[in-house]
Amino acid sequence: MIPLKNDIPRNTFPLIVLLLILINILLFFHEISLGKSLELFIKNYGVIPVNFFSNKADLFSRGYTLITSIFLHGSWLHLFGNMWFLWIFGKNIEDRLGHLRYIIFYLGCGIAGGLAHIYVNPASAIPTIGASGAISGILGAYFILYPFARILTAVPIFFFFYFIKLPAFFFLGLWFLIQFFSGTSSILTEPTSMGEVAWWAHVGGFAAGIILVPFFLIGRKKPARSFT
Repeated sequence: MIPLKNDIPRNTFPLIVLLLILINILLFFHEISLGKSLELFIKNYGVIPVNFFSNKADLFSRGYTLITSIFLHGSWLHLFGNMWFLWIFGKNIEDRLGHLRYIIFYLGCGIAGGLAHIYVNPASAIPTIGASGAISGILGAYFILYPFARILTAVPIFFFFYFIKLPAFFFLGLWFLIQFFSGTSSILTEPTSMGEVAWWAHVGGFAAGIILVPFFLIGRKKPARSFT
């Protein structure tokens, strides 16, 4: 299922969403310019779970990758998919939280997603990169704040796309179940390459979004709506 649009109007310009998309695109161009050095770059700035349990690694060398990994991607498809979901759902969450709280919330969910991945895969030496954990947190917040929003969705059936409007709680609930059961099945198999999906980063980020968003709303007034 591919989300195309939601029907929740907003009151503010999505400054942080656009900046995040720009930063991710620029960093991906940097990645593809590295050539043979890319593998070392990913090892230095991606999350490698086994490193978090190494006696030789200090707190800084373990911790900074939880943030740097959020801004790196493994392919154009990986980048586009994440940025598309960020654009569709992130604008309303930024509008509701405010710009500063939104970026803190985004990074916090990304870190939570990374920690969930580390917890489930403590022996993995494969670098994990991508904004999926942070964006999953945005989806979790959307699930709580706008459960009855209508999501215009493209559903592929055989060789055709069908366009239907789904309530957000159904779209995001189904999305989460796919991540959860895919993650559960992945425990039974050993990841062998960077191309493996970090399902538990998605699950952890989504859960973090649900848990954290009420705290980020403290003191925030619900804005009037004008943009769509």
